[in-house]
Amino acid sequence: MEGSSQPPMSWRYCGNQLKMWRTQAGVTREELAKEANYEFESIKSMEQGRRKPTLRVLEVADQMFGARGLLIAANEYLKPEKFASYSQDFMRYEAEALVLNWYEPLLIPGLLQTEETVRALLRSACPVLDDETIEERAAARLERQSVLEKQRKAFNFVVGEAAVRYPVDETNAHARQLHHLLEMGERRNVTIQVLRLGGAHPGLNGPFVLLETAEHEHIAYVEAQETGVLSAEPVKVSMITQRHAMILRRALSPEESANFIRKLAEEL
Repeated sequence: MEGSSQPPMSWRYCGNQLKMWRTQAGVTREELAKEANYEFESIKSMEQGRRKPTLRVLEVADQMFGARGLLIAANEYLKPEKFASYSQDFMRYEAEALVLNWYEPLLIPGLLQTEETVRALLRSACPVLDDETIEERAAARLERQSVLEKQRKAFNFVVGEAAVRYPVDETNAHARQLHHLLEMGERRNVTIQVLRLGGAHPGLNGPFVLLETAEHEHIAYVEAQETGVLSAEPVKVSMITQRHAMILRRALSPEESANFIRKLAEEL
């Protein structure tokens, strides 16, 4: 499963319906644009699926074309996706996994982020996210964290030293993030280890997640810029598993990691 740069399918479908209803009603784009108080190019972009049709345009179009609420009803399906398109399959596996082994060299893993960290990262996204998308994705990421409450599931995190040292928000917010890591690490089903900086190791190639499903299927997930790859191919899973084992051998123990994080928090 790989990422796509295309606009959401809901935009394209709704835009096509908007165009079909307009054409059937014998209304020009110029007339719709004038009535809705939009530029001609904006209406064109909406019909072509390059821009999300707004509720205002749908309401005006519904009335002009006699759609009897059918166009307005599309607004419910135009809400922002909770997760980036390339990660949606992974999110489903994450929710169901019995065991999750997560290695993250540069960021605090999403399941361990405070709301302040979540929002800071979403606000810095590129392309820039609108407020509605930020709110939807922040709520979804925080909701994901409820999976940690399931005590029969095991969660093992190896976090790079850069991630715990580098504040993505103001200093006080980062201190709260570090204390949150300490709290999460006290749970019986959660292990957090820090991988100190220095030396060559396979973890330098980037983050990954290893999952074991309820059917004891082993899956690897690797994410990069705008791309996520989920694989159950034995050879690929085996390679990631070997890399994980090598990283674990270099990481601080859970107790040493907690002491390291606690010291960093005290220095802030």
